[in-house]
Amino acid sequence: MTVQANLESRQARLEHQWPTPPTARELDAQFPGIFDGAMLLAGGANIILQLALPGVGYGVAESRVESGSILHHPIKRSRTTFTYLAVAMMGTSEEKLAYRRAVNRSHAQVHSTEHSPVKYNAFDENLQMWVAACLYWGFVDTHQKLHGPMSQQEKETFYQLAHPLGTTLQVRQDTWPKDLQAFDAYWQEGLQQLHIDDRIRRYLMMIADLEFLSRPTRFLLGRFNRFVTTGFLPPEIRAQMQLEWNDKKQRRFERTVRTIGRISLLLPRVIRQAPYNLVLWDFRRRLKKGKPLV
Repeated sequence: MTVQANLESRQARLEHQWPTPPTARELDAQFPGIFDGAMLLAGGANIILQLALPGVGYGVAESRVESGSILHHPIKRSRTTFTYLAVAMMGTSEEKLAYRRAVNRSHAQVHSTEHSPVKYNAFDENLQMWVAACLYWGFVDTHQKLHGPMSQQEKETFYQLAHPLGTTLQVRQDTWPKDLQAFDAYWQEGLQQLHIDDRIRRYLMMIADLEFLSRPTRFLLGRFNRFVTTGFLPPEIRAQMQLEWNDKKQRRFERTVRTIGRISLLLPRVIRQAPYNLVLWDFRRRLKKGKPLV
């Protein structure tokens, strides 16, 4: 079978139709605050989790798609990421397929070379499954840290809604763990496969310290971003990143994020959800006008 035929065969097995997604209003009614701008506090930690899997880490660090690099184009990269989350969770089937095609064109350039320390390919379903799992886990973990525990039923309901975080791209529905128990087993096994070497650690520290932003912005937000990024990391990944932490910092972190969570919920929903709703509006505008989506 030729490479093209193999790709076409694989595409035929991917999802092409999804259930009607919830709206931003419906998501907020069911899980208050889960799609708010405050959730972005954990963005740096989630990136570290994703890139701690060597194939993902080197795929990003060595990527030849400079326009998609957060270090060179932080605004564009952030827009692309937020748009993916918004389209995966709230986009129609047609919109998901359009974004898949756009992302695939970029991913086609992301693959290892003979000089890469690890082998990787952006179309690798296992790598994409890990990234999607991090996104789902991040939503639930961050929501609970900001707003308090979710019930088991709430977690299960949101888990079923979250499948498109993977199936919008190359993750097949039968690859996504069937329920929370299966996901938890997958997650714990995945954590054991993470490894952050010196090169990837240096790359990730630039993200934690906001090295890609202007000097004044780094001065104002850099220390705080490292603090919350460290706090949102699982202990074993925090240790691999060689980030210092103790009980005092943990208590300060918990007070800080709960305070931010309470203040956030006092704001009108349209303001809280603005980061995601704005990028979804921009995506739909771009799609309608035939402009690039990523």
